[in-house]
Amino acid sequence: MTQPEYGFTRILVDRPLAGVVRFTLNRPDRLNATDEAMHRELAALPALLDRDDAARVAIITGSGRGFCAGGDYEALAAEVHDYARKVAMARETLQIVAGMIECRKPIVSAINGAAAGAGLAVALLADISIAAEDATLCDGHTRIGLAAGDHAALIWPLLCGMAKAKLHLLMCSKIKGREAERIGLVSEALPGDAVMPRALEIATALAAQSDLALELTKRSLNHWLRLAMPAFESSLGYELLTSFSPEALGWMSKGS
Repeated sequence: MTQPEYGFTRILVDRPLAGVVRFTLNRPDRLNATDEAMHRELAALPALLDRDDAARVAIITGSGRGFCAGGDYEALAAEVHDYARKVAMARETLQIVAGMIECRKPIVSAINGAAAGAGLAVALLADISIAAEDATLCDGHTRIGLAAGDHAALIWPLLCGMAKAKLHLLMCSKIKGREAERIGLVSEALPGDAVMPRALEIATALAAQSDLALELTKRSLNHWLRLAMPAFESSLGYELLTSFSPEALGWMSKGS
């Protein structure tokens, strides 16, 4: 049985139960914001999970009080004029989104705290999402002069409908976990101390089921997402374009 060495430096890997692997985003002093290393590891994660024969189900969560606060402001400021890095990040974002969709194995997100940017993409693209009731979810792209390109055009209209998607994405609304469950953005919202136990409960139940039945059911459902991939890819291109706008350059140069 193959248990690959993930070799991550920003994501902790442990196996809390038989058949379950848990990935913990681990930059708690920065609310697990993604720097270059973590972004690259998130892009590699789905394919590595599929090659992990000891894992039938995965859980993704964050260390400390946040899930993932999106891109690290300091890293964004340092890369503000780095065209090559921006192109690399766009490619990695495509890998993250496509990888989550194509991964054969069920993924459960345990959204223990704030989630934004790439972290929110991973949280919502998980097959089952469990959020803390007081966790804050926000796609803040337009607030800083960027088109929403991480994942939003792909999945928000499917999860919560076009009217709510436009309201929250254009306004950069901060949504608590309880409201996210009400509008269908996450699967369940629970008190914070119940999030990981519930994620483990779900993962245990999934690990006891037929791998192939789960894989093919997930694959069938994800055709809805595949149909929306052109919308996602255009939004990703628009985000790259707007990253050179005066508004985005001004904001990112501040690093705040």
